[in-house]
Parts: sequence; structure tokens; C-alpha cells
Amino acid sequence: MVEAATSLESAQTRTLLGHPIGLANLFGVELWERFSFYGMVTILGYYLYYSATDGGMGLAKDTAVGIVGAYGGLVYLSTVLGGWIADRLLGMERTLFWGGVVVMIGHIALAVLPGLAGVGAGLLLVAFGSGGLKANASSLLGTLYTKGDARAHGGFTLFYLGINLGAFTGPLLTGLLQTHLGFHYGFGAAAIGMALGLTQYVVFRRNLGTHGREVPNPISRSAVGPLVAALAAAAVLVAVVCVLGLVTLDNLPEVTTGLIVATSAGYFAVLLTSAKVTPLERSRVRAFLPLFVANAVFWSLFKQMFTVLAVYSDERMNWNIFGWTAPSSWIGAVEPTWVILLSPVFAVLWTTLGQRAPSTPRKFALGVIGMGVAFWLFVPMSGTEGHAVPVLLVLAIMAVFAVSELLLSPIGLAVTTQLAPEAFRAQMMALYFFSIGIGTSMSGTLARFYDPGHEFAYFGITGTVVVCVGLIVAAIAPWISRFMAGVH
Repeated sequence: MVEAATSLESAQTRTLLGHPIGLANLFGVELWERFSFYGMVTILGYYLYYSATDGGMGLAKDTAVGIVGAYGGLVYLSTVLGGWIADRLLGMERTLFWGGVVVMIGHIALAVLPGLAGVGAGLLLVAFGSGGLKANASSLLGTLYTKGDARAHGGFTLFYLGINLGAFTGPLLTGLLQTHLGFHYGFGAAAIGMALGLTQYVVFRRNLGTHGREVPNPISRSAVGPLVAALAAAAVLVAVVCVLGLVTLDNLPEVTTGLIVATSAGYFAVLLTSAKVTPLERSRVRAFLPLFVANAVFWSLFKQMFTVLAVYSDERMNWNIFGWTAPSSWIGAVEPTWVILLSPVFAVLWTTLGQRAPSTPRKFALGVIGMGVAFWLFVPMSGTEGHAVPVLLVLAIMAVFAVSELLLSPIGLAVTTQLAPEAFRAQMMALYFFSIGIGTSMSGTLARFYDPGHEFAYFGITGTVVVCVGLIVAAIAPWISRFMAGVH
């Protein structure tokens, strides 16, 4: 027993490229999870609105993109469950593993079950499984660095490289399988990818040290009864909502957004009032609030890559490459390609600059502004018709997407682990993912306003609103930094 503990401690002190060795394992498992997720979601919208003769389900296009956005929001909403299970029941490491198992089963359901039954069962399983995996992978990585460690931003940027390797390869493979063999083969490839990720995670689990095995805030015996009662009440509420038809496919994005906003407000209230949160930690939670809002606004545009830009790719882009027409679903692989190329540059940049790098609030502001500018770049093509938009132009615009993402997303992951109260580490990460969930479900709501005949107004107005939000964050950056209390 003592030898095993010593081995674990030794593994945690080993480094790779100057970073804890456990980064390599989390890099790999997140790569395969993102391979499965993005591989599936890039063909999901087409599966929902393509006609039955083309292998799809024939839903209305605005309903289909709304479902994609709402589903993405539910994935991030479920991170609260994954965070709670990690903090109160299983610890981060075991929650991550079982979440991956549920994700794999969900992809299998999409691959083998036909019609709405397969879609409903598959998407719910993937959403809940992802909740257990996503929040805890990032939180586990955070435990490998001490607070204030200048390597953290670089480490999270490398971690983000793994995410985008999966996001790049997933759509390429599933797009080809969907085009040549059918949608269900693409969903099956996503299941195989998740299985590979789980295998690698188990084999190299020892490199993660001991922090992820701890349950920081275990549930007491006296709380079991109220917990069971709360779960039963929630089940009854869901059943009543379904029977009364209060939630439909058409209003699903709005319901999802409202649910995540309400849940987020409740979580902030808990973090700001809990006796387990120290005054210093409470100050950092306050600093997290404007970053939370900025993050949600950013993702409301970025995630339109799978709603508006999926339709744009299918109906407006010319995908002819040297006489061969690429699958329109490859739009999902373009932006990750830029992230793969640029991630090492940003990782070296942040590590080299250390404390001289721009503060986190300023990085957030630049990322949000960049995202709005990226949408402005679609405006010059708004007067054209049909498949008139050259693929090279969109490739260039996706580079702006990537730079904006690298300024904000890996930095957001890193700073959330550093601002998190000790008793709520995993759940604070779940709260960060809530902001992405709000943006993702909003991307489905906004997508319904897109029309090829009004692209100038759509891309121009949404881009302008987001640029203004970024400028506001830049203006209040010094105030945010003060409340971060020593976290750069």
C-alpha cells in the first residue's frame, strides 16, 4: 500500500515538455471524447433535416438547427450533475471514467436505433455522459498545477490542442462515412472513438496522482433521504412537463437556455453564501461573474459553426477542391485545423511571457471582440446567391475564429480552476461549462433568424453586439482583476 502511494506521488512529479506527466493522459482522453462528440454533432443537423430519401428524418430546417443548439446546451447543463457526483460521491477520476462509458453507449444508440427513438436515447445518454467527463477532465488537469503556477495557461492550451485534434479528425471521418455509407456508420465511428479514449485513460490512470480520487465534500447519511426525495420530485416534474406538452421540439432551445440561466443563478448564490467558501474565495467568485457572461456571449456566435454555418456550408459554400467536392460537414474540421496549428504558438507565448502576459480579463475581451469581427467578415459575401462562397474565404475566416478561441477558451478553463473554492472545485468547472451551455443553446435560437436573403443584417448585427460586449469587458478588466485576488 505504501509502495503504491509512493509510486503515485512519483508519477505526479514527473514532467513531459515541462508539464506534469498526467497532462498526456488527459490530453488523450479529451482528444477521443471530442473526436466522438464533434464527429457526431457535425452530421447531426443534416440527419435531422435531410429527407428520408437522403437518409435523414425530414424535420423542418429551423427545428433541426434548434435541436442541435439545445442538445449542445444540455450537454453543458449536465456538467452540474457530473460535478456534483465528483464532489459528493465518486471523486473526479471515477466520475470521468463512467461518464465516458455512458457517452459510448449513447453513440451506439444513435448508430443502431432508428428514428426519433434512437435520436432521443442517444442524445440524452451522450449529454449526461459528457457532463461527467467534461467538467472532471478539466478539473483533474487543474489539480496538477498549484495556484499561480505560470505553466497552467500553457498546459491548458496544450490540453486544448488535444480537444481540437479530436474536433478536427472526427468530422473528417464521420463526414466521409455519412456521405458514402450513411449517417449510422458515422455515429458508429463516434462510439469507437470514445472506446479508444476510455482504454487509453484506464491504461495510464496512474499518472494522474491521487487528488482526483478524493471526494472533497462527501454526502452525509442524513442527506440521502432528502436527495432521493428531490430526485423523485424531479422525475415527476419531467413526466408532467412531457405529458402536458410544455416542451416541444420548437421551443426546446429557449427552454434549455432558460433552465441553464436559472441553474447558474442558483449556483452563484450557493457559492457566494456557503460557509465552506472563504472571503478570499468569495471575492474570486465575484470576479468570475463578468467572465461568465462574456463567455456565454462568445459561444453564442462560435457554436453557430454547427447551426447557421452548417446550413451556410451546405447551401452557400463551394466545396469543389481540384475537381472533387468535399462533404459540407467538413466545415466542422476547418476551425480546429487552425487551432492545432496555433495552439503550440500560444502555449509557448503564455509560458514565455509568464506574469508579463495580458491579464485573463483582457484576454477574454480580445477573444470576444475577435469573435464579433469574424462574423463581420461574412458580410461582404451577403449579396451573392447559391454556392457562391469560395471555400478559401471561409478557411481564412475560420482562422479568426481560432485566434479568438485560443484567447478565451483554454484561458477560461485554467482561470476557473484557479478561482474555484476548494470545496466546490468540480462544480465550479460545471458552472464554467454552464456559460458555454447558455451560448450553445442560444446559437440554436439565433440560428432561426438566419436567412440567406438577409445575411447582411444577420452577420452584421450579431457581430456588432458581440464586439460591444468585448469592449465593455475590456473597460472593466481592472475591476475584475482586483477581485481575482492574486490570480493573474
